[in-house]
Amino acid sequence: MINLDISAEIAQLRSTFAHIRDVLNPEALAASIQELEQEASAPDLWDDPENAQAVTSRLSHAQADLKRITGIEQRLDDLEVLVEMAVEADDADTAAEAERELAGVTKTIADLEVQTLLDGEFDPRPAVITIRAGAGGVDAADFAEMLLRMYSRWAEQHGYAINVLDTSYAEQAGIKSATIEVDSPYAFGTLSIEAGTHRLVRMSPFNSAGSRETSFAAVEVVPLIETTEQVDIPDNDIRVDVYRSSGPGGQSVNTTDSAVRITHLPTGIVVSCQNEKSQIQNKAAAMRVLQSRLLLQRREEEEAQKKELAGNITASWGDQMRSYVLAPYKMVKDLRSGYETSNPDRVFDGDLDEFINAGIRWRKTGHKVSE
Repeated sequence: MINLDISAEIAQLRSTFAHIRDVLNPEALAASIQELEQEASAPDLWDDPENAQAVTSRLSHAQADLKRITGIEQRLDDLEVLVEMAVEADDADTAAEAERELAGVTKTIADLEVQTLLDGEFDPRPAVITIRAGAGGVDAADFAEMLLRMYSRWAEQHGYAINVLDTSYAEQAGIKSATIEVDSPYAFGTLSIEAGTHRLVRMSPFNSAGSRETSFAAVEVVPLIETTEQVDIPDNDIRVDVYRSSGPGGQSVNTTDSAVRITHLPTGIVVSCQNEKSQIQNKAAAMRVLQSRLLLQRREEEEAQKKELAGNITASWGDQMRSYVLAPYKMVKDLRSGYETSNPDRVFDGDLDEFINAGIRWRKTGHKVSE
């Protein structure tokens, strides 16, 4: 006789989901989708390509959010039916399927619950991630490329669109830096927890002595701003350089000077883009990223001023926030949330959800995983 008593777990999931549903308000979301669909169907929509892109992006994100909510409701209903079938037929295979679905829907609801914690001004926006090699020479450049693949794999596993804006390859191996755009609902709120200094400890494949090496990489995450929120940038505040795009090892991938590098002279912020086909497109993409960085910097300066007036300044910027250890043992540990795993291979292959969720909860509550 099959013993499959998971009614208490399902009841708890329904209770948790009811709270999430109240916060996300699918009725208001459906009304917003209807309005956006009307805007998207306007015959003159693409007369303004930037506005059209913004409308279609908001519509896509809203539809994805509503689909997740309604999908969970259906999965909970189906799970109860599956349990009944397993018990009535005394079928071990159906019971195992029900337990797998219970685990799956539990994770989905937990992920959605984390989204309710993302209530920052820019949290719903797409994200621009820049990864830079730090101290550690060629190992750091290789580590930076490992992180680039990690975030790309994470996005691919979730079905999120990725746009590589710029890649600067190192001479021997790896990358000096790379910038990617991740377009998904709450991409910035979700991925902003990844910003900071990452540390790798391993037996270096580039050291003939085979000694253990420590290297660092910096990850910057900024929200992609909308056209209406652009920071005014006078022409005399920027220097625009054009150059030829290159691939790994300095290999030329473009025979024209289409790549663009913009330097914001007052702040020293440098943004490059070489992914688009034309110089005009690369300049537009680079300006958009520069706008995002300047807007975020302005917000951070405002917050820093508030903290200074309140007498509560913490010098945490630049401190390592996560360690990836491959030797003499294997572990990845987030030093803020306390979450850790002994399987770094899975993490580097994009298995980041638990780190991200634990980080968001820590940021919101201040509590570590062990607390």
